[in-house]
Amino acid sequence: MTNYQKNPLSLSLRRPIMFVGTGSDVGKSVINAAFCRIFKQDGYSPAPFKAQNMSLNSYASKDGLELGRAQAVQAEACQVPCSVDMNPILLKPTDNMNAQVVLGGKPIGNKSAHEYFNGTDRDALFAQAMAAYGRLAEKYNPIVIEGAGSISELNLRDRDIVNMRVALEVQADVYLVADIDRGGVFGSVYGTLELLPQEERNLIKGVVINKFRGDIQLFEDGRRILEEITGIPVVAVIPYYRDIFIEDEDSVVIDSKQRNRNAEKINIAVVLLRHMSNFTDFNNLEHQEDIHLFYTANPTEVENADIVIIPGSKNTISDLTHLRATGLAKAILTAHKKNKAVYGICGGYQIMGISINDPAGVEGTPGAVPGLGLLPIHTTLTEKKVTEQCQFTFRNKTELCDGYEIHMGETLTERESPLCTIVREHSPDAVDGFILNETTWGTYIHGIFDNQCVVNHLLALHGKAEKQAFDYNEFKETQFNRLADHVRANCDMAYVYKTLQC
Repeated sequence: MTNYQKNPLSLSLRRPIMFVGTGSDVGKSVINAAFCRIFKQDGYSPAPFKAQNMSLNSYASKDGLELGRAQAVQAEACQVPCSVDMNPILLKPTDNMNAQVVLGGKPIGNKSAHEYFNGTDRDALFAQAMAAYGRLAEKYNPIVIEGAGSISELNLRDRDIVNMRVALEVQADVYLVADIDRGGVFGSVYGTLELLPQEERNLIKGVVINKFRGDIQLFEDGRRILEEITGIPVVAVIPYYRDIFIEDEDSVVIDSKQRNRNAEKINIAVVLLRHMSNFTDFNNLEHQEDIHLFYTANPTEVENADIVIIPGSKNTISDLTHLRATGLAKAILTAHKKNKAVYGICGGYQIMGISINDPAGVEGTPGAVPGLGLLPIHTTLTEKKVTEQCQFTFRNKTELCDGYEIHMGETLTERESPLCTIVREHSPDAVDGFILNETTWGTYIHGIFDNQCVVNHLLALHGKAEKQAFDYNEFKETQFNRLADHVRANCDMAYVYKTLQC
């Protein structure tokens, strides 16, 4: 790791910094993480903040509260524990029109987009978000704020509680991130800025051009033209990279995962559910040299895989119905009959059971559906949500493992055959999951595959040698530093620090 100068200008930073976008998926979350680590490297005490996040990828804080996974990752970049104050409002879509609203780390119910944006007190929500920001600002400096989507959505301006309203409230230095790889960067930057009211535009201190491919020198004219037509400096042109790994916020990235079978490796098919949650459960498996992991909704690919994993779901009954309608359920059952391994995580665990009951209509219309029948378990969905980090032992192993639970539902087994034992310091141990045999089991524990003893179990079952523990946390630390170095090398950091200290 490079040795960085502590507090480069020997002054405290007077302003928060905020990264907003010309649109969705322009790379705001990763840029935010990069600056979190840059400020940490330079001796500051940063923390991330996003007033409202919409994602099915979430995490549980140590105090059992739920927040977006992106802010948990950014907290790792800051080397601080994640807190729900970093993401006080989380929307978890249950279908194309509705989402579960998580406020202050706890669900307060499901709302349609119309109900949420038009039927809720936006000022009250904003006040709660800003109270969370205030608590962070008392402990950390600078606060590294992330916006959401585009800042120039005129139809949503009066309901904004995550973008420029936040910037105005805290007088942040705002940097506009644009994705040049998707094309139209001049129009998107110029149009975004032109649509801003003057008081908001005054806060924009610079433009970050992200995902540039090729020779950056060839963009010098582009940089000059953008600065001339907008009057705002282009402070960074970040080259596209493929060799730095940072956990992604959005599941759109899984479309780029290779799906072709690798005959020399263990082929693991993660069933691509329509409401898949916490796909980061499988990041560690992707870094194992003897494993080829891919996501698929193709029944033939599922049937031919060595291991099939049914992941978590935000709408378990809907996803189970879809599995049957598309032939994926039949493919999973056929794989099981061929003695292929089938494992389920959280909602996937529930899907593997005999029945799923939703008497209170937690996921929609009250009712019950039969599961795949692979495990002798029965699940009742409940309005109570379990959100907690946990330590556990896997099977007959003695190694203490780490994971977390985020689920709504109680699962009863027809007989005792737990997969894991949850080890609790101040209360009796508890059991989790169900194992039918070595190739058929399910669990509520997210992050179970981040533990090498579990990975080694998979390797041994398929004739591969067990590996020394892959230190995933150390790996992530290295990647944060590489990302920070990459962004720092292509950004005018002296200008950034100067604006933050004015």
